[in-house]
Amino acid sequence: MPVMTRLRNNMHIVLYALLAAFLALIVFEWGMNFSGFSGGGALAGKVNGKPIEYRQYEQVYDGLVDNFRRQSPQAELTDGIERALREKAWEMVVDQVILEEQFDKYAISVADGEIIAAVESDNPPMVIFQNFFDPETGAIDRDKLDQARMDPENSEVWIRIEEIIRRELMVRKLQRVLLSMVKVSDREVEELLEREFAAYSATFLPVPFSAVGADSLFSVTEKEIDAWYRENREDFRQDPVRSLEYVLFSAIPTDRDSMAVKAELEGLAAEFAGTADDSAFVSLQSDRADTFNRRYSRADFSPDAGDALFGNSGLKPGLITGPVADDGFYRLVKVHAVSEGEPVARASHILIPFQEGSPADKRKANELVAKIMREIRSGTSFAALAGKYSKDPGSAARGGDLGWFGRNAMVPEFDDAVFNTAVGALTGPVETEFGLHLVKVTGRDNRLLSCSEIVREIRPSSATIENARRKAAEFQMEAEEKGFDEASVSFGMEARQTGIFSARSEVPGVGFNNVLTRFAFSSSEGDVSDVVNMENGFLVARVDEKNDSGYRELDGVLQDSIRAVLLTKKKGEALDRKLDALLAENNGDLGTIASALGGIRVVSFDAVRYRDMDIPGYGRDVRLMEALTGMKPGDVSRPVPVENGRAVVVLRDKSYPGSPDLDEARDRIRPVLENAKKERFIQDYFQAERNSANIEDLRTF
Repeated sequence: MPVMTRLRNNMHIVLYALLAAFLALIVFEWGMNFSGFSGGGALAGKVNGKPIEYRQYEQVYDGLVDNFRRQSPQAELTDGIERALREKAWEMVVDQVILEEQFDKYAISVADGEIIAAVESDNPPMVIFQNFFDPETGAIDRDKLDQARMDPENSEVWIRIEEIIRRELMVRKLQRVLLSMVKVSDREVEELLEREFAAYSATFLPVPFSAVGADSLFSVTEKEIDAWYRENREDFRQDPVRSLEYVLFSAIPTDRDSMAVKAELEGLAAEFAGTADDSAFVSLQSDRADTFNRRYSRADFSPDAGDALFGNSGLKPGLITGPVADDGFYRLVKVHAVSEGEPVARASHILIPFQEGSPADKRKANELVAKIMREIRSGTSFAALAGKYSKDPGSAARGGDLGWFGRNAMVPEFDDAVFNTAVGALTGPVETEFGLHLVKVTGRDNRLLSCSEIVREIRPSSATIENARRKAAEFQMEAEEKGFDEASVSFGMEARQTGIFSARSEVPGVGFNNVLTRFAFSSSEGDVSDVVNMENGFLVARVDEKNDSGYRELDGVLQDSIRAVLLTKKKGEALDRKLDALLAENNGDLGTIASALGGIRVVSFDAVRYRDMDIPGYGRDVRLMEALTGMKPGDVSRPVPVENGRAVVVLRDKSYPGSPDLDEARDRIRPVLENAKKERFIQDYFQAERNSANIEDLRTF
């Protein structure tokens, strides 16, 4: 998307971005106490020493819950949603304190007369607009507004409304103060003008890090890693975190549970076949209420279930098929009609990805595809080769099988290849955003069935659930008595690691679970949890690690990451020195420098725009295009950091295709850029205030 288009789409300033930090706290009941809460209550936390009482936090949370239930009356308030709403409530009360501090910092206040003037203005406050706007006239209903203001019964409510208006006007004033700090320089306008309209013709020399030798020539010491960590410690700031080790006793349906569900549906088959009122029967018997008189293609079933139905030689109206197992359900299907519809296909593929913008990587991918094709021609099965080579792990485990799918279910290139290839034929390589695909079309079907069906989920029985719970309880007792590790061995259970998580995040590998999170953050290292109920079973955990320092620890993983950063930095510095010397010795002649480096390829391109980014024969490189902005024809750049090395660029020509009116463009760009900077400034300003605030979260989870 062109730069101007991106900016134009974002040029609006969200006035209520600031109001949300304050007004969202009161929209639920029109009645938050803006003068602050009196002391004495339990604290949810502090912001720069200012207390946030639990009842203030809970009031906001309750409002968010009420709002969620109004908007999604059928939705379940899961642990994950509850956690998200609690974090939103916490962010809102923290932002309230920060916003109040900004009012004090800039001495912002609103007089009573300003409130009256705002209410009577053509641009009234939000609360007035929301409640007194007349869509028929497109204006505020002043008669209705005046009646509401004068009615004695509304006096208390109106006091609260005036306080809401006062806060909105204070936010508007604060916004004006902050936005007055935003300026747009001529240089910024020229840079944006160039990025929007200029086209570059250039020659460059991409030099890989290998030009300065192998990694083994560059040492990174533990002392350097420690120093880098200390210098950049703020980059590793984090909330207090925990890590758990856990075992899960799954309560998944047994074969007996599955057969019981199947038997129930088998017992309904005759009655389903004979009923004249499918709608009532399905509504009464099916776990899904929308399975009456539906139209299905083969893509609406798993391959095995589809084979049982569409492969039935007696497929015709009146046929009862099933129950057939289909992804955790049994389906008993009654066919009403068979007709023609849009074709669906079944295909298998072998995916060989490559790095976008890397011709060398793409060349390797094509070489591997050619090798696979030779193995297919020699008689090796497609399924075996998919399991061996394909980088799509889901389908590779099934011999490359993708199942049945309809038109437009896949990316366009893949879709076209499948639906234009005969059944049984092989096509490819097909290039998509995911890489190169070898595709084998294994089926096509255009039959469309009108059906009603009874669907039953295969659930664990009460006996299965109780058996899993009992085993978990026995494990928990043994873990308390003999230790978690010994209990794991004794029960033959493989303990899993969650990795670190905060009180605000989900537990990796487990998901959101308030009971487990409360245990993790209220226990000591080595403590063993009670049995925790999960959707799919029962879990017992041990606190494996805790870190309340506020920073990520310099563990082995982080050390390796920093070592890689420092290694790249050292190699980059060495390559900079080498290229600077070669540039000086050879007067910027890239051909001579390329020869001195062992014949590295020099790349040239003509009339490539910054906004297009794609360099023919090379790929996309934002940093390379950035280097061209500001250069003049004939300039030779210093070494430019690019992927896997450095590049030296010579700008041969800069043009403005289409001869745009640059003066008109400057006049148009300046306000767009100013508005974009203002929007970004507001967001960045308050994020910086949040980052610098001393926030103490005293909530319990």
